[in-house]
Amino acid sequence: MVNGLRSSLIDALGRRRAAVLTTETLTLEDIAKTSGANIAETLDRLPGVRLLRDATGEGVQISVRGLGSEFVRVLLNGAPLQVASDGGTNGGSRGRGVDFDLLPAEFFARVDVPKASDAAMIEGGINGTIDLRTLRPSDRPGFSLTVSGQGQYASASRKVAPRGSVLVSWSGSRFGVLAGVSALKSVQRVDGFETIGWTDANVPACGPGCLTSGDSGNGFSYAGLVPAIAGHGLVPGDKVDLVATSGLSLSQISAALLPRLARQLLLRGTRERTAAIAAVEWRPLDSLQITLDGLYAHAERDYEHLGMQWYVRNSGPGKTPQSTGGMVPISLSVDANNVVTSGLFANSAFLAEESLYNQDTRFHAVTANARWEPARTVRVDAQAGFNRSQFRREQPTFLFQTPMQSGIDVRFDNRGSAAQPVITTNRDLGDPGLGWQWSRLNIQNIRRETTTDSARIDIMLGTARLNVKAGASYERSRREIRSYDNSPAYQLAVCGPNCAGVAGSVPNGNLARYLQRVQVSDFGRLAQGPVGYTTFLAPDFAALKRDTGYQAFSDDAPLATTQVGGNPPGDIGERVLAGYGEVNAALRILGREVQAKLGLRHVATDQDVAGVALLNGDVVTIRSQRSYGAWLPSANLLARMTNRINLRFGYGRTLTRPDPSLLLPSTVFTDASAQIAAAGNPALKPYVSTNFDLGIEWYTGGIGLLSVSAFSRAIDGFTVVQADQATFASLGIPFSALSSTQQNVLNDRSFQTGIPVPQLPISLTRPINLQSLLLRGIEATWTQPLDPLAKGLGFTVSAGFLDQQSATGLVAPGVPGASAAAELFYERGPISASVRYDWNGRSVAANGPLNGLNLAQYTDPRGQLDLALIYRLPRWHDRFRFTLSVLNVGNAPLRTTLGYDNAPFSVYYPGPQVLAGFGARF
Repeated sequence: MVNGLRSSLIDALGRRRAAVLTTETLTLEDIAKTSGANIAETLDRLPGVRLLRDATGEGVQISVRGLGSEFVRVLLNGAPLQVASDGGTNGGSRGRGVDFDLLPAEFFARVDVPKASDAAMIEGGINGTIDLRTLRPSDRPGFSLTVSGQGQYASASRKVAPRGSVLVSWSGSRFGVLAGVSALKSVQRVDGFETIGWTDANVPACGPGCLTSGDSGNGFSYAGLVPAIAGHGLVPGDKVDLVATSGLSLSQISAALLPRLARQLLLRGTRERTAAIAAVEWRPLDSLQITLDGLYAHAERDYEHLGMQWYVRNSGPGKTPQSTGGMVPISLSVDANNVVTSGLFANSAFLAEESLYNQDTRFHAVTANARWEPARTVRVDAQAGFNRSQFRREQPTFLFQTPMQSGIDVRFDNRGSAAQPVITTNRDLGDPGLGWQWSRLNIQNIRRETTTDSARIDIMLGTARLNVKAGASYERSRREIRSYDNSPAYQLAVCGPNCAGVAGSVPNGNLARYLQRVQVSDFGRLAQGPVGYTTFLAPDFAALKRDTGYQAFSDDAPLATTQVGGNPPGDIGERVLAGYGEVNAALRILGREVQAKLGLRHVATDQDVAGVALLNGDVVTIRSQRSYGAWLPSANLLARMTNRINLRFGYGRTLTRPDPSLLLPSTVFTDASAQIAAAGNPALKPYVSTNFDLGIEWYTGGIGLLSVSAFSRAIDGFTVVQADQATFASLGIPFSALSSTQQNVLNDRSFQTGIPVPQLPISLTRPINLQSLLLRGIEATWTQPLDPLAKGLGFTVSAGFLDQQSATGLVAPGVPGASAAAELFYERGPISASVRYDWNGRSVAANGPLNGLNLAQYTDPRGQLDLALIYRLPRWHDRFRFTLSVLNVGNAPLRTTLGYDNAPFSVYYPGPQVLAGFGARF
């Protein structure tokens, strides 16, 4: 008898072999043997499927064949699915990508991932569709009770997170019912480093060879006069000779790149998730089967975001309370790319940015399916689905700044092979008595809600060898995004006009009593190298909120017209009506069995987008309505060349609609520095892709498979976010509508550069449709039993290579040029064990220019090694199993860079994790 992992592999290969479309499948046993916290972490086992992780290392979203999650259509029991959550701990899922961290893996019986398209398939996935099928009573005939428990030890937090589930079902010949619950609670921590980009200085009267605002960041200014306590033999009040102090020429200084904010980041808090499932199956007639599936999930995240950051962007001389006076660069060195590799910066300033995140996500879905077969040659499938998701986040931020001329020196060392620069200071940054003063306060709350109603009907006439199918589908979806911002009123009440700290409920003179050193002696211990300063400062959040009347200001926060946390407010409604016809035939051609699937689908979309904006100081609603349609032909062929070799060909046109958040018609600043603004584009067109697939498969016997596939995706209208230079006046944002912090930094920048505020250069990002994007790739998979070496031993190896080209040179973000995975497994008797390594190559995370520099953001190559062991108690007929897994054995960080390898944009250290648990089934 074959069971366990081998049984699931044989089942998956059988489904792949029989399907006309190239389809990857995970079965119940595959899912049960993994230790994933959610269903996404089981999908990572499939060739061509890549896991997108948040800062904690948990898988949150999925990409297929390189393209991001917004190009993958996700179905729940065959119905369209969307979720309003926020992309994990450090993300922001505002597009069409689905966050899977709400969905417990133990609730699912099968996952199918077709990588090509046919006419019956709901459109939206250019590179694939993920069809999640939840557990039903018939998956476990008779009475079944399944109990599981697990503890997850995270090396970052040094805490154990419990999770468990209970599933009970009964299934008879005509009726079945299933119910279950799952719960998870974890204590999370992430150590990291962020820069929010890199920039160069504005150097007035620099002369020939120097960079100007048109080709550089010009994100800060050095001191013009020596500050009072700069030290290092400098005479206070003298003019700073940048060439003499830095050891560089003026042209080198104007191009020297520094982190905008060199931030040591400490994220810590809790995450809880509860979920429930219910299913009913009823067969009132032999020819009629009805199923009803329900799923509910509720997740909460409460954590502190503590950042101690070297304040470079917008620093310099000025006349506002937040002016730093400017740094004095001493003994700098730069590399061939103008990235600063070492130096000392006198009169530096630091910001302690402390935020609280309280996030609440709720999701529920109900799907009804019916199959009626009144005759052997007639089959009718009908479905109705509904899902709703609500997301809420409350996020107060308290920002403190070291005072002007505080005598802080920064030693910057970027010469080693560490993942981040090493920054050290001559002062204790965790000292509440350092003279900290107010810089900024924010009350910014977010609410999002998504609703999807869908229905479809499919009719098949004919036999398995020759049939005609036709059907129609309807989908109505709505996304509501609301941002609430009471920062101006709260800041004025707490720290006075311009947040100068001379007035308000907590003036600068009283601030120290609310500040405290954060006791974290092991920060950066997972970094595998020095990280520099490791001290943090945080307020007594409870006391500060109480004494400033925080809750009343939060409760009264008005609707914002500006972007909050990456969320421009607005509503997006879509109504989609589609119909299709399809012919399926099995033929004998030249003595070979050939299956053909030929079809045509038409889809019509009505789109209604409404956003809020400021016009002449008034809040107005801007609405855009449009309709568009598309014909989507498809042709798929499966030729059985021998009883072991299959040859596949696929052609199809697919459609994906643009990210809803990019459609909102607003132009807003996306950061407090007022250096970067973002504009929406309600005129974005959908992407239509012409797809070709060609593959060959050799089924070598048992679980053996050797396959090679080539594919191309010619995408017309692919959307990318492009950055250009614009003046402040051209944005149409009234100066009076800005926060006092943004007004102050613009005034300081004008003072430093001599450029009037209306003409100050701003980096403006805007989504645009490319003329075309061509994505071509090759996938190879080899699964091989090694029974001659050891009974039960085997391996699976897969690799993918991708190339992309566009008319403009811009590319699709998140597409690695190469990826690979290898798994060695053993299963015999009561023992199942596996060693798996996943690797993804370098990819573009965001197209340039960024921060005013002609540079793109990249995601570093990353490999992760995981181990898994399952032991079944043989005397109990395999009813009890014990599991042990070790994830990220090699302690691989998550890292992105801006243009160059020694210019990190973000680095997170999730660390290894150990999971131990048990399962019992009765």
